[in-house]
Amino acid sequence: MNRASLEKRPDEVATMFDDVAPKYDVVNDVLSMGQTRRWRRIVVDAVDVKVGQKVLDLAAGTGTSSEPYADAGVDVVACDFSLGMLKVGKRRRPDIDFIAGDATNLPFADNSFDASTISFGLRNVVEPRKALEEMLRVTKPGGRLVIAEFSHPVVPLWRNLYTEYLMRALPAIATKVSSNPDAYVYLAESIRAWPDQDHLAQWLSDAGWTDITYRNLSGGIVAVHRAQKPAEHRESVPVAKLRRQIKPRQQAG
Repeated sequence: MNRASLEKRPDEVATMFDDVAPKYDVVNDVLSMGQTRRWRRIVVDAVDVKVGQKVLDLAAGTGTSSEPYADAGVDVVACDFSLGMLKVGKRRRPDIDFIAGDATNLPFADNSFDASTISFGLRNVVEPRKALEEMLRVTKPGGRLVIAEFSHPVVPLWRNLYTEYLMRALPAIATKVSSNPDAYVYLAESIRAWPDQDHLAQWLSDAGWTDITYRNLSGGIVAVHRAQKPAEHRESVPVAKLRRQIKPRQQAG
């Protein structure tokens, strides 16, 4: 697979991640110029779970994003659809609970988790809106959702430079450091095709999440969306009201 769109075949995407699993975390550090770790720390702070609570880390891959919770004594479940990723993660961190699962049909009961999070994986789900509904289902009333995903830089000049990096420099770098450079061509294209910050916020509202905010990181290269499952079910927030709710907080650099 070397062309990306929002119409994805789960088996092809899973196979792609199986292929890159052994070096995936190292390559990500190189391609993000070391920013991946910083972004993940911000996500952990936003999830804000305590010992005794349970968190679902969806699209966890090799478990890099799950480790901070486990290290803090939090009960974390690392869920992913790539068996290759899960095997790499389990060998490295046998203390973490790795479970294979489809984001659009999660193998968990209703109201199982105090918080749910997904980092840099939602855009690879064949039906991302359904995944948002599934995360709502398995999260407890009043529980939190935190999403970190590549997004759209907010400054036009920076956006143009970033797009050039994605489509030219990133595949060239991946050719030197990855065993499957075509996978990174797909990833670059999937980032470019992904909806912007406000559209993702609307998807969250449509799925039933409330109290939706987002924070731009690195000028909007990444956006961290936060939301809450209402204590009681209610209708989705209208678009006009959602726009009043959202208070973007931008962070440069």
